[in-house]
Amino acid sequence: MRQHAIIATIVALVFLVALGVVVATSGGMAGRGRMAAEAPGVPPVRGYVDGEEIVFIHTEASDPVVADLLTRMMRSPVLVVPSLAQAPTSMLANVYVFQNGIAGEGPFGFQPDVFDHPPGTPGYSPLRAVHLVKWKDEASARLLRSAAEVREAEARGELTIERPGAVVNMPFLTWPGGQR
Repeated sequence: MRQHAIIATIVALVFLVALGVVVATSGGMAGRGRMAAEAPGVPPVRGYVDGEEIVFIHTEASDPVVADLLTRMMRSPVLVVPSLAQAPTSMLANVYVFQNGIAGEGPFGFQPDVFDHPPGTPGYSPLRAVHLVKWKDEASARLLRSAAEVREAEARGELTIERPGAVVNMPFLTWPGGQR
Protein backbone atom coordinates (compact mmCIF):
# COMPACT_ATOMS: atom_id res chain seq x y z
CA MET A 1 0.00 0.00 0.00
CA ARG A 2 2.87 2.30 0.83
CA GLN A 3 4.37 1.53 -2.57
CA HIS A 4 1.10 2.59 -4.27
CA ALA A 5 1.18 5.92 -2.39
CA ILE A 6 4.76 6.56 -3.51
CA ILE A 7 3.91 5.74 -7.15
CA ALA A 8 0.81 7.98 -6.99
CA THR A 9 2.92 10.80 -5.57
CA ILE A 10 5.55 10.39 -8.31
CA VAL A 11 2.85 10.33 -11.01
CA ALA A 12 1.27 13.49 -9.52
CA LEU A 13 4.65 15.26 -9.43
CA VAL A 14 5.42 14.28 -13.04
CA PHE A 15 1.98 15.57 -14.05
CA LEU A 16 2.50 18.88 -12.23
CA VAL A 17 5.96 19.36 -13.77
CA ALA A 18 4.59 18.61 -17.24
CA LEU A 19 1.70 21.00 -16.68
CA GLY A 20 4.15 23.68 -15.55
CA VAL A 21 6.22 23.22 -18.71
CA VAL A 22 3.12 23.51 -20.90
CA VAL A 23 1.94 26.66 -19.12
CA ALA A 24 5.40 28.25 -19.21
CA THR A 25 6.01 27.57 -22.90
CA SER A 26 2.51 28.50 -24.11
CA GLY A 27 2.24 31.78 -22.23
CA GLY A 28 -0.34 30.25 -19.90
CA MET A 29 -2.25 32.36 -17.46
CA ALA A 30 0.83 33.93 -15.91
CA GLY A 31 2.34 34.65 -19.31
CA ARG A 32 -0.68 36.53 -20.66
CA GLY A 33 0.08 39.77 -18.81
CA ARG A 34 3.77 39.49 -19.63
CA MET A 35 3.04 38.92 -23.31
CA ALA A 36 0.73 41.93 -23.45
CA ALA A 37 3.36 44.10 -21.79
CA GLU A 38 5.97 42.94 -24.30
CA ALA A 39 3.70 43.40 -27.34
CA PRO A 40 4.79 46.25 -29.58
CA GLY A 41 2.80 49.45 -29.13
CA VAL A 42 1.68 52.02 -31.65
CA PRO A 43 2.98 55.48 -30.68
CA PRO A 44 0.25 58.01 -29.88
CA VAL A 45 0.01 61.37 -31.66
CA ARG A 46 -1.53 64.69 -30.61
CA GLY A 47 -4.15 66.41 -32.73
CA TYR A 48 -7.22 68.64 -32.44
CA VAL A 49 -10.96 68.19 -32.78
CA ASP A 50 -13.62 70.79 -32.00
CA GLY A 51 -11.01 73.08 -30.40
CA GLU A 52 -9.70 70.46 -27.98
CA GLU A 53 -6.57 68.33 -27.93
CA ILE A 54 -6.98 64.63 -28.67
CA VAL A 55 -4.68 61.62 -28.94
CA PHE A 56 -4.83 59.16 -31.83
CA ILE A 57 -2.76 56.56 -33.67
CA HIS A 58 -1.90 55.79 -37.31
CA THR A 59 -2.22 52.10 -38.17
CA GLU A 60 -2.73 51.76 -41.96
CA ALA A 61 -2.67 54.03 -45.02
CA SER A 62 -3.92 53.51 -48.56
CA ASP A 63 -0.92 55.22 -50.13
CA PRO A 64 2.66 53.88 -49.80
CA VAL A 65 4.17 57.39 -49.75
CA VAL A 66 1.85 58.41 -46.90
CA ALA A 67 2.56 55.16 -45.04
CA ASP A 68 6.32 55.76 -45.39
CA LEU A 69 6.03 59.37 -44.17
CA LEU A 70 4.02 58.29 -41.12
CA THR A 71 6.34 55.33 -40.45
CA ARG A 72 9.37 57.65 -40.41
CA MET A 73 7.54 60.25 -38.31
CA MET A 74 6.44 57.74 -35.67
CA ARG A 75 9.35 55.27 -35.92
CA SER A 76 6.69 52.56 -36.03
CA PRO A 77 5.35 50.74 -39.10
CA VAL A 78 2.21 52.08 -40.75
CA LEU A 79 0.93 49.34 -43.02
CA VAL A 80 0.00 49.93 -46.67
CA VAL A 81 -3.58 48.86 -47.44
CA PRO A 82 -4.42 50.18 -50.94
CA SER A 83 -8.06 49.09 -50.68
CA LEU A 84 -8.70 51.78 -48.03
CA ALA A 85 -8.78 54.30 -50.90
CA GLN A 86 -11.84 52.44 -52.25
CA ALA A 87 -13.89 53.02 -49.10
CA PRO A 88 -17.10 54.91 -49.91
CA THR A 89 -17.18 58.53 -48.75
CA SER A 90 -19.98 57.63 -46.34
CA MET A 91 -17.40 55.58 -44.39
CA LEU A 92 -14.87 58.42 -44.18
CA ALA A 93 -14.38 61.36 -41.86
CA ASN A 94 -11.76 64.05 -42.58
CA VAL A 95 -8.32 64.94 -41.31
CA TYR A 96 -6.59 68.22 -42.18
CA VAL A 97 -2.80 67.89 -42.45
CA PHE A 98 -0.71 71.08 -42.60
CA GLN A 99 2.12 71.37 -45.13
CA ASN A 100 3.31 74.80 -43.95
CA GLY A 101 2.53 77.41 -41.31
CA ILE A 102 3.11 77.03 -37.58
CA ALA A 103 5.94 74.62 -36.69
CA GLY A 104 4.73 71.59 -34.77
CA GLU A 105 4.34 67.82 -34.48
CA GLY A 106 2.41 67.17 -37.71
CA PRO A 107 3.75 64.81 -40.40
CA PHE A 108 5.33 67.67 -42.38
CA GLY A 109 6.74 69.37 -39.27
CA PHE A 110 3.87 71.82 -38.87
CA GLN A 111 0.91 72.08 -36.54
CA PRO A 112 -0.85 68.91 -35.35
CA ASP A 113 -3.58 67.43 -37.54
CA VAL A 114 -7.15 68.69 -37.20
CA PHE A 115 -10.09 66.26 -37.31
CA ASP A 116 -13.82 66.50 -37.74
CA HIS A 117 -16.40 64.13 -36.21
CA PRO A 118 -15.02 62.74 -32.92
CA PRO A 119 -16.31 59.41 -31.55
CA GLY A 120 -19.91 59.61 -30.41
CA THR A 121 -20.94 62.13 -33.08
CA PRO A 122 -22.67 61.47 -36.39
CA GLY A 123 -20.07 60.93 -39.09
CA TYR A 124 -17.36 59.48 -36.84
CA SER A 125 -15.09 56.99 -38.52
CA PRO A 126 -11.49 56.01 -37.80
CA LEU A 127 -10.97 56.02 -41.59
CA ARG A 128 -9.88 59.52 -42.54
CA ALA A 129 -9.75 61.16 -45.95
CA VAL A 130 -6.51 63.16 -45.97
CA HIS A 131 -6.85 66.87 -46.80
CA LEU A 132 -3.55 68.72 -47.33
CA VAL A 133 -3.65 72.29 -46.05
CA LYS A 134 -1.33 75.10 -47.23
CA TRP A 135 -1.33 78.67 -45.98
CA LYS A 136 -1.12 81.14 -48.88
CA ASP A 137 0.87 83.55 -46.69
CA GLU A 138 2.83 81.71 -44.01
CA ALA A 139 3.33 84.97 -42.11
CA SER A 140 -0.42 85.02 -41.40
CA ALA A 141 -0.55 81.36 -40.31
CA ARG A 142 -2.02 80.64 -36.90
CA LEU A 143 -2.85 77.52 -34.93
CA LEU A 144 -6.19 76.07 -36.02
CA ARG A 145 -7.90 73.66 -33.63
CA SER A 146 -11.14 72.70 -35.37
CA ALA A 147 -12.36 71.64 -38.79
CA ALA A 148 -14.70 74.64 -38.73
CA GLU A 149 -11.71 77.00 -38.30
CA VAL A 150 -9.93 75.29 -41.21
CA ARG A 151 -12.97 75.62 -43.49
CA GLU A 152 -13.50 79.27 -42.44
CA ALA A 153 -9.86 80.11 -43.25
CA GLU A 154 -10.31 78.42 -46.65
CA ALA A 155 -13.52 80.43 -47.30
CA ARG A 156 -11.62 83.67 -46.52
CA GLY A 157 -8.94 82.68 -49.05
CA GLU A 158 -6.21 82.32 -46.41
CA LEU A 159 -5.33 78.74 -47.28
CA THR A 160 -5.87 76.03 -49.85
CA ILE A 161 -7.04 72.48 -49.26
CA GLU A 162 -6.19 69.59 -51.57
CA ARG A 163 -7.56 66.06 -51.29
CA PRO A 164 -5.00 63.66 -52.81
CA GLY A 165 -7.21 60.59 -52.34
CA ALA A 166 -5.23 58.99 -49.50
CA VAL A 167 -7.12 57.34 -46.64
CA VAL A 168 -5.52 56.61 -43.26
CA ASN A 169 -6.89 54.56 -40.37
CA MET A 170 -6.54 56.95 -37.41
CA PRO A 171 -8.53 55.74 -34.40
CA PHE A 172 -8.82 58.15 -31.47
CA LEU A 173 -7.46 57.12 -28.06
CA THR A 174 -8.81 60.23 -26.29
CA TRP A 175 -11.39 62.80 -27.37
CA PRO A 176 -13.58 65.43 -25.70
CA GLY A 177 -15.58 63.54 -23.10
CA GLY A 178 -14.10 60.11 -23.76
CA GLN A 179 -11.19 57.73 -24.04
CA ARG A 180 -10.46 54.06 -24.76
